[in-house]
Amino acid sequence: MENIVQRGIRGATTVDFDNKEEIKSATVELLTEIIKQNEINISDIACCIFTLTKDIKADYPAKYARLEAGFNFVPMLDYQEADITGAIEKCIRVMILVNTNKKQEEIKHIYLRGAKNLRKDLNRIKQD
Repeated sequence: MENIVQRGIRGATTVDFDNKEEIKSATVELLTEIIKQNEINISDIACCIFTLTKDIKADYPAKYARLEAGFNFVPMLDYQEADITGAIEKCIRVMILVNTNKKQEEIKHIYLRGAKNLRKDLNRIKQD
């Protein structure tokens, strides 16, 4: 039997405008890609933590994870990030803790839109 462990999966994306539709679209796109690339069953997710830069105030990403991405029973929190000079703007970041038998180096961290250059060392999918 394979050993099930908890692994963290990172991801980030950006929005062009601080409004509900953009937050919804970006959140669902990011979560869908993380689930697809890592072959995750949502029932294996232990928890999900979102952070937002200070310029995103229109809505919570966790709301759309529940309503649009099937995270109904996943414990989630949204936090505001530290306001760091020169940091990327209008950015939604996520850390998903998942129960898996994958090795740490097999996890695919996903960075989309304006965030695709944030962690080139972790971003394991081909970008445009």
